[in-house]
Amino acid sequence: MSATKQVVSVGGQRLTLTNLDKVLYPETGTTKGEVLDYYASIAPVLIPHARDRPATRKRWVNGVGTAEHPGEMFFQKNLDDGTPDWVTRGTIEHKNHANDYPLVNNLATLTWLGQIAALEIHVPQWRFARTGEPKNPDRLVLDLDPGEGAGLPECAEVARLAREILRDMGLDPMPVTSGSKGIHLYAALDGKQTSGEVSAVAHELARALESAHPDLIVSDMKKHLRTGKVLVDWSQNNGSKTTITPYSLRGRSHPMVAAPRTWRELASPSLAQLDFHEVLRRVKRRGDPLADLVKGHLDALEPTADRLATYRQKRDASKTPEPVPSEAAAPTEGRSFVIQEHHARRLHYDFRLEHDGVLVSWALPKGVPTSGKQNHLAVQTEDHPLAYGSFEGTIPAGEYGGGEVTIWDAGTYELEKWRDGKEVIATLTGTKPSGLGEPRRFALIHTGGAGRAENNWLIHLMDPAQPAAPTASPTRAADPKRSASSGRPISPMLATLGTPATVIADDSPAGWAFEMKWDGIRVIARVRGGDVRLTSRNGNDLTRSFPELAEAVAESVGTATDCVLDGEIVALDARGRPDFGRLQTRMKLTKQSEIERAISSTRAHYFVFDALEQGDESLTSRGYDERRLLLEEIVAADTTSLVQVPPAYEGDLDEALAASAELRLEGVVAKKRDSTYRPAKRSSAWIKLKLHKTQEVVVVGWRPGAGRRANSIGSLLVAVPRDGELRYAGRVGTGFSERDLAELMTRFSRMKRTTSPATDVPAADARDAHWITPSQVGEVEFAEWTTTNRLRQPVWRGWRTDKKPADVVVEEPRPA
Repeated sequence: MSATKQVVSVGGQRLTLTNLDKVLYPETGTTKGEVLDYYASIAPVLIPHARDRPATRKRWVNGVGTAEHPGEMFFQKNLDDGTPDWVTRGTIEHKNHANDYPLVNNLATLTWLGQIAALEIHVPQWRFARTGEPKNPDRLVLDLDPGEGAGLPECAEVARLAREILRDMGLDPMPVTSGSKGIHLYAALDGKQTSGEVSAVAHELARALESAHPDLIVSDMKKHLRTGKVLVDWSQNNGSKTTITPYSLRGRSHPMVAAPRTWRELASPSLAQLDFHEVLRRVKRRGDPLADLVKGHLDALEPTADRLATYRQKRDASKTPEPVPSEAAAPTEGRSFVIQEHHARRLHYDFRLEHDGVLVSWALPKGVPTSGKQNHLAVQTEDHPLAYGSFEGTIPAGEYGGGEVTIWDAGTYELEKWRDGKEVIATLTGTKPSGLGEPRRFALIHTGGAGRAENNWLIHLMDPAQPAAPTASPTRAADPKRSASSGRPISPMLATLGTPATVIADDSPAGWAFEMKWDGIRVIARVRGGDVRLTSRNGNDLTRSFPELAEAVAESVGTATDCVLDGEIVALDARGRPDFGRLQTRMKLTKQSEIERAISSTRAHYFVFDALEQGDESLTSRGYDERRLLLEEIVAADTTSLVQVPPAYEGDLDEALAASAELRLEGVVAKKRDSTYRPAKRSSAWIKLKLHKTQEVVVVGWRPGAGRRANSIGSLLVAVPRDGELRYAGRVGTGFSERDLAELMTRFSRMKRTTSPATDVPAADARDAHWITPSQVGEVEFAEWTTTNRLRQPVWRGWRTDKKPADVVVEEPRPA
């Protein structure tokens, strides 16, 4: 949109866009054309949060100005005469007048708002019904607004405190950094309470928070009470009040955005407000973190048809073994799928995705596409009950769909897009080796036909969302029973936790080298006669789990070089940064077929940073600099190899820390350049400087959840070894996916015990606890240790299968 004027067609409506080069944000040079580009790109996730809600607008016709000289703002409720006829309206009746508001239900309306420089869009917590009447609110909101002397970290702490109360109420709040100073918390409601009732509950919640934390929280709006505290503004639940809609721009000096976030992000010390460039990148990469707010429950607030009525009409429960429920389907938020091989009059495959309480179904006459070069016909059929996802059997001849039904594959899917009646994009991960194999990304597109063709869709096999690594050839991967398994085992040298002051205080600061701290698992690679064995810190053989890395190590060192290397296995995300969560999917695989599929979906790398043996000679008594030179001689890896020797920074701690922060890594490891390698020792010659606090923990039990986590795990109870016993360290309730929780229930069922393995467990946490054998180690990210030796604001990072409980140490100094 570089031209100053364009006539465009948006959703079938013609709009004239003018002054596209006009600068609306002078401090960043952001133009109206860029604003329109942003709203066009963000519309798929913004509109669901604004749909059917009366929109109040803030307009900056001449731009927002600067921080020193703000531009003039126009506040608009009622629509004026220049509003296009096609803009959908909602009317609010007052005692002596009525106001017409635009409803931001489509891209054309959103584009029109951008054209008139309506940068901010504010909406209430309720929607209009189909009859035009205001409904009860379908969401609760808390506006956490920092007073002078407080900021975003304090708002994040209050958000976590509010979350605990809301979850005890059966609500699941989701955070939004407001684009201004604070944080908004949203929680979905069932629509049974009026705005007044919701507002009263929110007010009491704010008072309870203030009573429990008077030094941090205030619920009174008087400005003189807010210094150094966070106001919990409950009033925006009033039916006449509005809140800026998620993904709306802000009319500030920079084009900031009300940006939905994750709870893990709120625990990060680097939490900051986001501008529109950052928000677009995030949504493209990971979708809408706030999607659950508008999923499922909204349509349930309106009378809806029984989605299984057609299914029941076609079946007689007394004649078919198929499940035939007598009641209408209740909304769900699951993401299961099933593909069934159906030998009816003609062989076809039934493709079914769980959505809003039913299995939305398509018949594939030519089966599931195996190549992106050719689309297959998909004929949408009636919705099926969720119980059909496990159905296998013979439908009697003469009955609807008569024939043999077997499950070809089943599992879960990750949803990218669901536009009812138009388009679905999802990545399916199956469980049957003979089915999909690796995760497959499909698009279902309605062809727009009429009459007999109105149910016709196309199913297309798409490229993966991330480029996949080629499957490794098994020719050079090690057989762990062969010669590489010989030789004495070496346990890696360990670093101690420190601060920059620890290094700076050293007499010779230039005597340090600085390496990036990689977010993975520590692995020793032993190469003998071209065979490679990979072992974890606790001695587990990982060669079978990472055969492509064993092959890459063999190729990097050559057939003539026997050696022992020390490094870290990491999994990289789409930006090339280590992602411990992605690595988790590889660490727990044991079956060869699963491992082979995972190689292409989760690329692993081996980052080597030390050489311990060359030929028959040990290098551990040599200094760091000499070992580093030998390492670079031993490992010959180009930029495309899965084995890399990452660069080291010599003598410049600030540069190394800045590089780690810019790359969003864990931190830096400082190593004395004259230090020897001390296997299995935790040495002050290696100091790890973390940008984020993490702690390994032993899982000792779990507590049941509430709300969406009812009948599941709500939080894990964790401990750390201290003075010869396990001391309770708190509970962790965030950082898990629904799949993680389901797997944990199965795992923990085999580890039950009747008494707590940890000491110092408070009665409140022990009351409904389920204890387990303390054999599993995990890792959390947290803010700090409390004065009662508890982890503050812990967020789950993943399992450490490479560690044993005895390996866990308290890495952050705790109060005495």
